[in-house]
Order: sequence, then C-alpha cells, then structure tokens
Amino acid sequence: MASYKPVVVPAVPRLGEKVTQDTLYWQGYKTPVQIKEFGAVNKIDFSPVPPYNYAVTASSRVHIYGRYSQEPIKTFSRFKDAAYCATYRDDGQLLVAGSEEGSIRLFDISGKAPLRQFDGHTKAVHVVGFLADKYRIFSGGDDYSSNLWDIPSATEIVSYTEHTDYVRCGCASKLNGDVFITGSYDHTVKVFDARAKSSVMTIEHGHPVESVLLFPSGGLLVSAGGRYVKVWDVLKGGQLLVSLKNHHKTVTCLCLNSSGQRLLSGSLDRHVKIYSTTSYKVVHSFNYATSILSLALSPEDETIVVGMTNGVLNVKHRKPEESKEKSQKKRQPAYRTYVKGRNYMPKQEDFFVSKPGKCVLRKYDKLLKGFQSSKALDAVLEPHIRLYTPEVTVAVMQELNRRGTLRSALAGRDEKQISLLLTFVTRRVIEPRFTPILVTVADMITDIYQPVLGQSAVVDKQFLRLQEAIGREIDYQEELLEVLGMMDALFATLTKKKATYLEENKSNGLTKTLDQDTCN
Repeated sequence: MASYKPVVVPAVPRLGEKVTQDTLYWQGYKTPVQIKEFGAVNKIDFSPVPPYNYAVTASSRVHIYGRYSQEPIKTFSRFKDAAYCATYRDDGQLLVAGSEEGSIRLFDISGKAPLRQFDGHTKAVHVVGFLADKYRIFSGGDDYSSNLWDIPSATEIVSYTEHTDYVRCGCASKLNGDVFITGSYDHTVKVFDARAKSSVMTIEHGHPVESVLLFPSGGLLVSAGGRYVKVWDVLKGGQLLVSLKNHHKTVTCLCLNSSGQRLLSGSLDRHVKIYSTTSYKVVHSFNYATSILSLALSPEDETIVVGMTNGVLNVKHRKPEESKEKSQKKRQPAYRTYVKGRNYMPKQEDFFVSKPGKCVLRKYDKLLKGFQSSKALDAVLEPHIRLYTPEVTVAVMQELNRRGTLRSALAGRDEKQISLLLTFVTRRVIEPRFTPILVTVADMITDIYQPVLGQSAVVDKQFLRLQEAIGREIDYQEELLEVLGMMDALFATLTKKKATYLEENKSNGLTKTLDQDTCN
C-alpha cells in the first residue's frame, strides 16, 4: 500500500498592504491605552509648550492629562452643564472653554476658579479659541452668532450674525492677529477680520460643516462636513483645490501633523485617514472601535489621541527608537563531540547510509488518512485556521471533493455547525482564489439542507446573507463588464489604421504606369 501524501495547500497569491515609508512611520506606535471619560469626548487640545499636556473636554468637565498619565493631573469642573472646546493659548498658560448654558470661561492652568467669564451668547457655545495676539477670544454658538471678546476687560468687541444655523467649528490665523474662521451647519465657512464689520469671505462647503483647519502658512483652508474633506485656496478668493471623499460617514475632526505634510481626518465610520498634503492621497489609516468625535496629535507626532462617542479616550505613544548597534555576545564553540565528523566528506569506497526523515502529519491529515471526512472538515473549521489561514480550510474542502466525500462531510450537521459553514462560505466566496471550490460547497449545502429551511431563524438568516453576497458580486461583475466594454470602444476609436507597405506603393505604381503610357 502506498504511503499517505499530506494535503498540499496551494500558495495562492493575494493582495497585501503596500509597505511604504508612511506605513512604517504610522505603525510605529505602541498598543493603545484606553481611558474612560464621563461622556462623549468632543475636543482634545495639546499644550503648545513642554511637557505637552493635553486638555480633554467631555461631559461637564475639562481634564488635563500628562503625556504618559492615565489619570487626570488637573480638572476644571465649574460648569453647570456640558462643556465644549477647551483650547490652550499659544503660551500654554491659559485655557478657554465654552458651555451649554452659553457662557465662556477662561482658566489659568495653575488655578482652579475661572479668571474671566464672558456672557453674551443666548445658547450653547460650541467653539472658542484665542486669536494670534493672545488678548482676544473668538466664539461661535447655537444662536447663529460669531463673537469677539477682549480678555483684559471681559467685554464683547463685536458680534457677527451672518450665519443662519448653528456655528459648530472655528479656527484662528497664526500669522494675522485679526483673522478667524467659523464653520456652520448652514453649509458655509466664513472668514472674519476684526477690523471689518462683516465677513471678508464666504465659502460654500455643500454640507453641514463639522470642522475647519487653517494651514500654518495661512494660504490653505480645510473644511470637513458630510463625507467630504475639501481644501480651499484662501489667497485665490476661496477657490476649491481638491475634494476628498474617502470616508463613508460624516467627517467630524481634522488635524495636521507637526511638519504640516500630513493631514488627518476622523469620522463616524471609525476610521482616521492620513493624507499627503502634496498629492492628497490616503497614505495610511487607523481603525477604532466606535465612532470618532475628536482627534489630536502632539508636537513631533509622539502621541496620537482620539476621543470617541462612547466616552473612551484612545492614546497611542510612539515606540522609542532602538539603538542599531546592539552588543551581541559571540557564540561559544560547541563541544568537539558535537562537531566531530560534521565536515567529513565521504570517499569513493564508503557506503552512505541516510536516515529517513520522520513526516509529522497535521490533525486534518491524520483524520483524512483514517477516512474520517466529517471530522477532518471540523478540524479545519476551528477559529485559528478558518480566520487566519483560510487557504488550509479550502484545500481540505477541495481534497474532499476530489475524493467524492465532500457531500457526506457536509451532511448531518446541527444548527451551530451549519451556521459556521455558511458564515465561512459567505465571507470567502467572493475571493477569486477561493470562488471555484466554495461555489460547489454552497451548492451542496443548499441541496442538502433545503428541506429543513424555515425551521431555524439563524440558518435562514445565513442563507439570506449568502444570497446577498453572491448578488452583490454578480452586480459588481456586470458593472466591470460594462466598464470593460466602454474601454474597448474608447480604445477602438483612438487606434489609427496605418497604411501597409503594399497600399503605399499601389498608388505610386499606378501613377508610374500612367506616365509611361502618356510618353508612348
């Protein structure tokens, strides 16, 4: 009897993530630290001066965290209702925050009680910040107004009422101490100059604006709202440069890295996208557990902090750079008895006796060797195999199909096992490397368990999911065929027919013949 040959798992090529310099750079963070807040985190702001503490606004409190602290080192809780948008001044000494009751409070980092309180808004103040001159504060609220305040006198300088809906985001120019920008749910972004009585520029975003960001140079403005992130050229009167649509839910926050060469956007789709500011293409992305409301990056990109709707603060620190020159101890030479004869070369008169290597079979190979088809299929449906090495599961299914025992291996299963099989098939049938055999498996499962349909809600739901997955793939293939037909027609119109050598000489030969006849 011939010896058993183990199942050969084919090495099917699959697309992997392209490893770039950005991939290596943004993957260089440690395992995240999770900090639970009292409510949804609506704002995170890093202090611009060392030691780069960061302020987290959640519920009715503003917590100050150290770079590596998991507990707040300071708390401002003098709010009657929810607090919003706690922001540092450029020198890191003052902190300003809005509130649900419509007042604005100014705090000294070294104290607890508010230094100033600005009252003038009639509804919640969702956006506050300092102008570049450090002595004025801008604000925007749900009363549709954008106000400017004087810090020393705690009085209102000017109030703009040009927005027609809630003002929910804003930023100030770092170069001009009189310019600030606000974004509103009326789909507009307005640029204000404190020296003018009205806005100096209005930009139509097209969706309720959730976040705005001004580049350090002051020439480019980024607005986020709906699924779109749009970049505008302020120096050209608000000309649209590029519109990015890489999220599939509302974009809620924007951030620039320390060098200004990468733009980060967070969204309710649980993703943080990182764009290159030269090509505006996505160079990397992060995935999170729930929807993202706020995002901040520390100076030198050492820490990235993300606030989510469930009140969890996700903090990632960059791994320390390991020294390249590591002192490696030289390996001591082995005992002579271990190396004796290792380099011996056999002579012509010697007889070489080879020791047969022992072939260790895997669990599914042992079961296949014993003709236990159903148990072999169960062995490759274990979580660590079907999730991380699905090619092994598909290879065993293909071997069972070759033997003609696949149908018997699929039959006689309970509700839980059928659901597991259908989940695997639904997830993997659309992959081209697995489609041929998994289509056969899906047909067999349908034929075997069709008489028991309607007896289990779980199994019925899995069959519907399989139908939807196959239907989506068929629609996708039809669209691809349509595009292929369009491209073929386009290429056919672009191709020019070149005259052959015989066609070129044909007319010349006819001309020569006519000339000779005329001479005769």
